[in-house]
Amino acid sequence: MRKVYVIGHKRPDVDSIVSAIAYAEYKRMRGWNAVASRTGDVDPETNYVLERFGFEAPLLLNEARGRALILVDHNEVAQAVEGLEEAEVLEIVDHHRLGGLVTAEPIFVHIEPTGSTSTIIADWYLRGGIKLSEEIAAILLCGIISDTIVLRAPTCTEKDRCMARRLAELSGLDIEELGKEMLELKSLKGERSPREVILSDFKEYTFGSVRVGIGHVEMLRPEKLVNMRSSLLTELKHIKEEKGLSMALLMLTDVLKLDSYVFCVADDPSWFERAYGVKLRGGMAYMRGVSSRKKQLVPPLARLFGFGISSS
Repeated sequence: MRKVYVIGHKRPDVDSIVSAIAYAEYKRMRGWNAVASRTGDVDPETNYVLERFGFEAPLLLNEARGRALILVDHNEVAQAVEGLEEAEVLEIVDHHRLGGLVTAEPIFVHIEPTGSTSTIIADWYLRGGIKLSEEIAAILLCGIISDTIVLRAPTCTEKDRCMARRLAELSGLDIEELGKEMLELKSLKGERSPREVILSDFKEYTFGSVRVGIGHVEMLRPEKLVNMRSSLLTELKHIKEEKGLSMALLMLTDVLKLDSYVFCVADDPSWFERAYGVKLRGGMAYMRGVSSRKKQLVPPLARLFGFGISSS
């Protein structure tokens, strides 16, 4: 039986990693030779989750040519493992906008407007009568908590809340206590260099001929990074040029206020105001009530550049 690699996006976060682990286990219980995989190093928050609940990091897969893949938590080529164009994609399980990936044959695709991919996979376990261990329940709960900022993000749905409560019961964990521990770990990103901060969770999007990169950092106290404005903008410009982007953004979200500081460098700086109705001052804007890249930063850009399908 051939191996199938279940893999998340580049620069994986908690949801990407635990979705790969949990869905690979789900497929194995249904007779597949599925291997949980990743394409990139795990961050401190993800490492904490894996160590606490007794999991090793998934197999590192830097190149996928000739392999059979299941993509979780993403569906855009720019965010995927290298060699995707020469791999066989069998399935996609995601909670983001459709990103234009093309396959040679029809495949199974499930994209649902939830706050995390972990919610979708947990739902399949429970509805399908597949045994859900305490450990798998725990890491899926962590995936939901991380992606929804402890169920407070605008992307969070009632399904996420219900699933989190059910997983908390199964794992014997307290959502708020676990969430507080994970939020503290998110703030460790502030100890990194400007380049590491920007690229720690950086996703690329294509809107016709316009390519945009958006980094997102969630912190308890983002002011520390705001004080590094000059060095962050300089590095953001370097990254934009390196990757051949038309626009590069960095979103620093205060996880208590759910507001964000957004840094921008672009071929045309007026794009920012046209998309969001907010003026940049010194390359930065403070955006109240904005905490989701997927739901609040990407859709206005899609509309601005003529791709009016909103993110889910």
